[in-house]
Amino acid sequence: MEKQIVGGGPKKVLYTLQTVGKMGLGKAAKALTSKNTCKACAYGMGGQRGGMTNELDEFPSVCNKSVQAQSSDVQGAIPTEIFDHEIADLQELTGREIEQLGRLGTPLFKAAGANKFRPVDWDWALAHAAEKLSATDPARSFFYSSGRSSNEAGFIFQLLARAYGTNNVNNCSYYCHQATSEGLATTIGKGTSSVELEDLTGTDLIFVIGANPSSNHPRFIHMLKNCRERGGQVIVINPAKEPGLVKFAVPKSPRSMLKGGSEIASEYLQPRIGSDIALMKGLAKAVLEQGSTADGFIASHSNGFAEFRADIEALGWDEIEASCGISRAEIDRIARIYGAAENAVFAWGMGMTHHLHGVANVEAIANLALLRGMVGKRFAGLLPLRGHSNVQGIGTIGVKPVLANEVLAKMETAFGIKFPAAKGMDTMACLEEAARGGIDSAVIMGGNLWGATPDQGFATRAMAAIGFKLFLTTTLNLGHVNGLGEGEALILPVTARDEEWQPTTQESMFNYVRLSDGGIKRVGNVRPESQILCDIGARILPNGPIDFAAFSQHRKVREAIAAIVPGMEQLGDIDVAKKEFHIRYRVLHTPEFGTIDGRANFVITPLPTSDTGKLTLATVRSEGQFNTIIYEDADSYRGGAGRDAVFLNRQDMSAFGVAEGQRITITSGSGRMEGTATAFDLPRGSAMAYYPEANVLAGKAVDPRSRTPAFKSIAVTLVA
Repeated sequence: MEKQIVGGGPKKVLYTLQTVGKMGLGKAAKALTSKNTCKACAYGMGGQRGGMTNELDEFPSVCNKSVQAQSSDVQGAIPTEIFDHEIADLQELTGREIEQLGRLGTPLFKAAGANKFRPVDWDWALAHAAEKLSATDPARSFFYSSGRSSNEAGFIFQLLARAYGTNNVNNCSYYCHQATSEGLATTIGKGTSSVELEDLTGTDLIFVIGANPSSNHPRFIHMLKNCRERGGQVIVINPAKEPGLVKFAVPKSPRSMLKGGSEIASEYLQPRIGSDIALMKGLAKAVLEQGSTADGFIASHSNGFAEFRADIEALGWDEIEASCGISRAEIDRIARIYGAAENAVFAWGMGMTHHLHGVANVEAIANLALLRGMVGKRFAGLLPLRGHSNVQGIGTIGVKPVLANEVLAKMETAFGIKFPAAKGMDTMACLEEAARGGIDSAVIMGGNLWGATPDQGFATRAMAAIGFKLFLTTTLNLGHVNGLGEGEALILPVTARDEEWQPTTQESMFNYVRLSDGGIKRVGNVRPESQILCDIGARILPNGPIDFAAFSQHRKVREAIAAIVPGMEQLGDIDVAKKEFHIRYRVLHTPEFGTIDGRANFVITPLPTSDTGKLTLATVRSEGQFNTIIYEDADSYRGGAGRDAVFLNRQDMSAFGVAEGQRITITSGSGRMEGTATAFDLPRGSAMAYYPEANVLAGKAVDPRSRTPAFKSIAVTLVA
């Protein structure tokens, strides 16, 4: 009998201690205890309550992701001798190896046709960037930001792009939770979480759908454990039986550690990859049949219920079972648990958004919540588990191709400028345009756009076709050495969040805005993103109406955001008041929705067509990574699997004639990859492989509503 893998526990504590040891105890303590927002996931901690404290004043509120993120930033600068090597040599490094070269400590330039980077000074770098952008037709450019940057830098970023003349302004949400924003907008009229962190302390049922928080949001596990311990239920819906969602030894809980781990999932459903709508509609059908709907709520606070009910009643149980692979009896049982709950929170991750029907997936979750009135009251609601620490804030302050009319009008009034009217392109559209030769310059702030893009061959061609690429980054990644082509590339080293010269702000997935002090000094020759952007803005728009020199002061930026972005009024004096806050009108403790009539909407979600005879692969993250950053090559939560693992159902392996550990080839319509066959608890017909390595298999097709690629439903063929 195989030994059960338990998430967390003493090994994770030791891993953390070892990582802290590598960082140096003094550096680690300074980084983790300073009043700066955590740099990892958007669950959030830090800020003015203290470095390892969340908004409930819980201490210590820290996890491996926090420590891993800090471990990158405390590294010394990359020795300049590294750049004596050709770029081809750097391309041979793994993602982990290039990350661990150290911090980028000098601007780097690759000339057109060159095969090496050369260090350059700041004056030359900024002048050259301004010269190249000034020579570019703004319509033939795009601006892309990760979720790492501050609200202040993000606001300047999108303002600069629009004043320059383009709405091709994107953030990484188009590759993650844009489907959430779209699906929540149609149902509850708001695109973010309807709950705050405190709501998790009073719920008696939490659904965790298409997410693996044991690896990606470890501090959320603490809330799941607490829910179970007070007699509540945790229902996990995930094709993969993830060990850390079955049992997890929570390091901050002595009891959990001593007993060898806490039971997390009380129920665990494993639908086939991509069949979530059938399961959600099955649960809704069972709730209707069991008579546990919130009739008063539905009548008073919703639209479209009659049509929704008719659609559900017309769907047969045979079709539901055949689609998702879950029996009616099991669906009925879960629906009874839901029907008995007083307060339920629905949490989901990219397992729901990374499909060609990702928006409909989110709408199906919202429908199920509305069916029992679980939105618009305390201790219940909708919780998208967002990834990067400020990806939500970046969207809030306008790093997106289309702004709300109210925000756009206020911006134009505030700055006395008419911004471009042309609709901006989303991330994939920008890259497709680049591949066609229609993009001359790109400004990329943080992240690894090349590595995060599906179809690696396409990503390489698209990025290579851009004549001038300007990157702002703390460390190098594979996206800085691949897809460079024959054009120019300029890479500028920036401060990490806790090194900012002035305080900055960030927003958590709970709509909570924190203030980070910055102020730590580690690497000498780095500059804040806001400073760099203002310098470039002043050079390319010297006589424009925007005073970029004034915006190098973050207080001025925050005052502008407070005056322009609804709900952010308290941001204006946050550096003086030191009062962190929830953004107004987002947390829904009363049934007053963001729609035109204030009522929520039930939305009909057709079942997507699927071929159950095909093998469907989802890309996943490991415990030892964050987004595209790889900290550890072996995944301790999946039996020490390596980065080339291809996880398969044991019966499928037998049918394919494949043995554990055998080298296999997986092909798709976009590419092929070699890997190691690894048995895992998955439904028949389902497979998994690690992101970003398996992006070579993902196609460019996107959800027509969110423009998000199908990273988690890729039709593949296995070759033994």
